[in-house]
Amino acid sequence: MDTTILKAENISKQYRLGVVGSGTLRDDFKRLVARVRGKEDPFLKVGDVNDRSKTSSEDYVWALRDINFEVRRGEVLGIIGKNGAGKSTLLKILSRVTAPTTGTIKSRGRIASLLEVGTGFNPELTGRENIYLNGAILGMTKAEITSKLDEIIAFSGCERYIDTPTKRYSSGMTVRLAFAVAAHLEPEILVVDEVLAVGDAEFQKKAIGKMQDISSGEGRTVLFVSHNMASVQNLCTRGILLENGTVTIDDKVNRVIEKYMQAAQHGASEELIKGIDSTERTGSMVMQIKNVELVTEKVGRFPATGSPLTFKFELDNPQHISIKDLRLDFRVDDYMGQRLLWFSTSIFENEDKRQAYYISFHLNKLPLNSGQYFVTTHLSVKNEIADWAKNAFHFNVEEGFFYHSFKKVATSQSKVLTDFELLFND
Repeated sequence: MDTTILKAENISKQYRLGVVGSGTLRDDFKRLVARVRGKEDPFLKVGDVNDRSKTSSEDYVWALRDINFEVRRGEVLGIIGKNGAGKSTLLKILSRVTAPTTGTIKSRGRIASLLEVGTGFNPELTGRENIYLNGAILGMTKAEITSKLDEIIAFSGCERYIDTPTKRYSSGMTVRLAFAVAAHLEPEILVVDEVLAVGDAEFQKKAIGKMQDISSGEGRTVLFVSHNMASVQNLCTRGILLENGTVTIDDKVNRVIEKYMQAAQHGASEELIKGIDSTERTGSMVMQIKNVELVTEKVGRFPATGSPLTFKFELDNPQHISIKDLRLDFRVDDYMGQRLLWFSTSIFENEDKRQAYYISFHLNKLPLNSGQYFVTTHLSVKNEIADWAKNAFHFNVEEGFFYHSFKKVATSQSKVLTDFELLFND
């Protein structure tokens, strides 16, 4: 028996940059004539691949190119890739929000999609009214929605505000209610984009548990897009990696995640002085982190497990901000995006007017296994964000020993000592 519930065949999507249509009446007429005659669009043979890092003179771009895959009933498929790889475009095509330029989508049963916060919600309607509206959009009858109404409201956690217009909801409350509707109205295929990242940790855990129940307990299919590799690994059994609008690997989820992380690390500098170059960087920028130097026990060597390591942050302080107004936090994540270490400091010496240009954090013994780690930095001035950079830089850790003598394991407790130092402009 064929258990395939969704099949994508040669899916491609082309966009014109800058304007809608072909740009001229003549070109639009050519497209119309070709469509009426049942011929191929004459503009499909032009266009660049969807690579944001490169400039091009082409007016057309392929957001997706020749995508082929099948999804079986009860399977949880993770779709991953960097920003602009084509993930959201693919989900919009699968959800029939937009049509593919070429190719076909074959599916069995209803598809419920959660692509953006509040998709299908009317902000002037109450939460209860939006449940009925969204359910109707998904193809449910009023009786079906009413039978599930109490479960939806309870799962969303918005009972107190269910008769309040959703324009007064926070983004987190909106996504709670939207996910509750999509998950409880029993679609054969549930499509979920990155929107769950808006919710808090408690709701994310609840939502992932619900998707696991939907797939394993009810035998329904889930397509899941996320940049959180830990969630993808825990939820999905299979993965697809998109790069510049094409599928580079379709395999077991662990292999796909490994390939994704290798691609993210490709071309990265292995030097111990790291420049801050994050695409997700926000703040007032009244003060910035210029770069970070990793000072190790042996000059020029990567840090090793159990060895001393110093993070030396160099600051750009053009406004000569006093150290008493400064706070620096940074966290260390593994390749799955799970937080392992967190460092935080602020200065309480109210009378000190000196300006800090370097901040150093020293670990007597590095408590990390061999592997690669990513650092997110958060610099604030007077409790306002000055420079927040997600995955600002990464570093490698070599294999080593946390305990230099095995005899000490039974008699001593594991303790990581951290020193903090400010270098001033005298």
